[in-house]
Amino acid sequence: MKRYTDIVLTCCVGLSLWLAHYIPAEVFDKILSPLLVTVTVTICFWGAFLIFRHTEGLRVRKFWGYTLLFWGMTDLVYLVSSLVAPSQVMDMGAMSLTTYELLLGNLLGWVLLLYPTETLRPGWMSLRTALLQLIPMIALVLLDYLIPFNLRPLIALYPFALISLLVSHVHTYKTWSEENFSTLEDIDVQWIISYLWRVILVGAVYVYICATHSPTRGFTQLWLTIYLFAYATEQIINRPDPWKMVRQHEEEKSQPHPVTERHSPTENDSLRRKLDKWMEQEKPFTNPDFQLADLGEVLPMNRTYLSLFVKSEYGCSFYQFVNHHRIEEAKRLKREHPEMKIEELAARCGFSSRNVFTNIFTRETGKSPRDWFKKM
Repeated sequence: MKRYTDIVLTCCVGLSLWLAHYIPAEVFDKILSPLLVTVTVTICFWGAFLIFRHTEGLRVRKFWGYTLLFWGMTDLVYLVSSLVAPSQVMDMGAMSLTTYELLLGNLLGWVLLLYPTETLRPGWMSLRTALLQLIPMIALVLLDYLIPFNLRPLIALYPFALISLLVSHVHTYKTWSEENFSTLEDIDVQWIISYLWRVILVGAVYVYICATHSPTRGFTQLWLTIYLFAYATEQIINRPDPWKMVRQHEEEKSQPHPVTERHSPTENDSLRRKLDKWMEQEKPFTNPDFQLADLGEVLPMNRTYLSLFVKSEYGCSFYQFVNHHRIEEAKRLKREHPEMKIEELAARCGFSSRNVFTNIFTRETGKSPRDWFKKM
């Protein structure tokens, strides 16, 4: 469903760019542009209020709150200046981009990347790293004045280089999630990919309207920005922080002396049998919130060594290990209770929803639950 949403949004952006060509410039300048900027400012300030009201000590939410405040203040200054002293802020055409346009566009693009950076690499973003990211962009602007070559297209694309660096951390985040959680709903990396795709669309539209001679195409960027802020704010408020979930879960577990050394093959076999017996008898995986740290109840190891143990002994991540047990439990329940519905099976085996159960069951067995149960 999320994938289809991204496709529909991309098609809407393309259609909007084409339709905006037919908007009279006077209507856009005097009515649509001030109206949409006003809505953007309202969304930003109201969203920042909601975010800071529900930060719950989460650093990542504060980053999004600061993003909304910065963008809202920028648009407010633009709105007031355009009403008090109307002037052409952006001269369309790639060869006529001003320093103001380049710096502001890059700065706004960088601000939009604060949230995914903190999500993928919590604690990494600091004042020092922020300056290190901004210095290359400022240096390119200065070089554009000093050398006879036109560096403006390169400057306009600089935020996309930052996005590519972020994408390189997506796999690491996904691996970490699968090593610690048995349910990836609400913390799935797909959300970050969807957010980054929306940011790319905003940036691409900005570059496009700069390279064309139709200022009314800015209509697309304005409504797309409003959509991005409204959608992302709603998602971020209701989305838990997985890093904090892990820390809280570990604090709740009483492991005063966790073992952190490696075990011999014989000891590993004994620990594996102990874990298999616990999983079979106690069925802890039926809890949707089952986490890696819960294995500490039977294995005397800290989280790092628990992850290494599962990976070395079972050849898979904790997420795959738990869902294999859930699927086997679903098969057993269906054999013993043929009348049981798929929704009930999913709930009793620890899956967060029927859709999640269906996707994992199909991936595990190669058949959908309905087809497999019919054959059974």
